[in-house]
Amino acid sequence: MNNGIIIYKSKYGTTKKYAEWLAKEINYDIIEYSKAKINQITKYQNIIFCGAIYASGISCLSILKKNFETLQNKNIAFFCIGASPYNEKAFNDIKQHNLKDELQNIPIFYGRGAWDESKMKFIDRTLCNMLKKIVSKKDPATYEPWESALMQALGRNCDWSDKEYLQPLISLTQDWDK
Repeated sequence: MNNGIIIYKSKYGTTKKYAEWLAKEINYDIIEYSKAKINQITKYQNIIFCGAIYASGISCLSILKKNFETLQNKNIAFFCIGASPYNEKAFNDIKQHNLKDELQNIPIFYGRGAWDESKMKFIDRTLCNMLKKIVSKKDPATYEPWESALMQALGRNCDWSDKEYLQPLISLTQDWDK
């Protein structure tokens, strides 16, 4: 058994792609979130959670929150994926919203994902269209970074995923192994 595991939750495939790239690079075991059991996870010293950002929430976070007391003496990190370009303020807001209290010191990293409306579920497509209507009424000069990204991506298929986003996390895992 390896010393590390990657637990991922992927709705449209990009998070899975990042998790697979990472597992190959650092030689960790990998498991999909819905199949992960806490008694299995606790066998590892190094645990990485990979989830996407949806409406300022991070998928895959609930298993960590629910079991933090059991996992608190492990090396834990989080890699999250979003469609927007990286923005330090927006990412810090996501961190503060999701990693509160005992989770606040967990390292968290960001990778840009993909956008393909043809793969989106009806509810996601509907929410994006509602956002588009709201954002389109604003002056483009006042757009937040995520609003600019939304308006640029609508109607297009975009894949911004890049292995380079994983480098800071890979460096952290190398420190864990020292």
